[in-house]
Amino acid sequence: MKIVAVVSAKGGVGKTTLSANLADALAQTGQRVLAIDLDPQNMLRLHFGMPVQDVTGHARATLAGESWITSIWARRRALVMPFGGLNDADLAVFEQHLATHPNWLKRQLDQLGLSENDIVIIDTPPGPSCYMRQALSCAHVCLVMTLADPASYAALPLMENLIRTYCERRPDYLGQALVINQVDMARQLSKDVVQVLRDQLGEGAIGVIHEDQAVPEALANDRTIVDHSPRSQAGEDIRRCASWLQQHLLGKATSPQ
Repeated sequence: MKIVAVVSAKGGVGKTTLSANLADALAQTGQRVLAIDLDPQNMLRLHFGMPVQDVTGHARATLAGESWITSIWARRRALVMPFGGLNDADLAVFEQHLATHPNWLKRQLDQLGLSENDIVIIDTPPGPSCYMRQALSCAHVCLVMTLADPASYAALPLMENLIRTYCERRPDYLGQALVINQVDMARQLSKDVVQVLRDQLGEGAIGVIHEDQAVPEALANDRTIVDHSPRSQAGEDIRRCASWLQQHLLGKATSPQ
């Protein structure tokens, strides 16, 4: 399996939206994909129309000593594993478990019987945490999400330090790439930040996702953007990111649907 961690040093940049839509865009091409929510907010499932009141997920399965397979939902084309609902006391126990078992995520994934070419997309909470450490410690590729604004730009070095610490010394690590989200090219500041990042990173800045009303509309309909508005600007942008990712991981590109 190939593991992709979607990460950011700060919140509100669209990691969950990208994670869900990358998984769906890849699955549309016939790729077997598992999207995992590693964020206690448990929001990834909403992009796939899963019941809001359902509390099942890998966190509850872990605490109960159950197999993760019981927490996998087949949603449209992709497989989805929600975080699950935990109260404060159980969440503290779960986080302590992750802190004392640094290889927890990799061991759980190895038990799912995924094939060499299956792709796992992991949505993470922002900033340093036991969740991000778990994801970074086994990721083959890190997709770093940012916005085209000064605060997000200033937070990038923190994310780079975390990747350097947990990823770059591993021989199976394939590298990182930057995705710039909610870009409005009518605004000079957005244009300037995008240009600076492209000048600094070159091919490392793989994608720009434009600001698009189709994004909130898709979530309001419990669907991904690539499913709800496949020809929208954001839908096209995400499919390009998915194509780059598949090419980078497997040596083949996706085909636009």
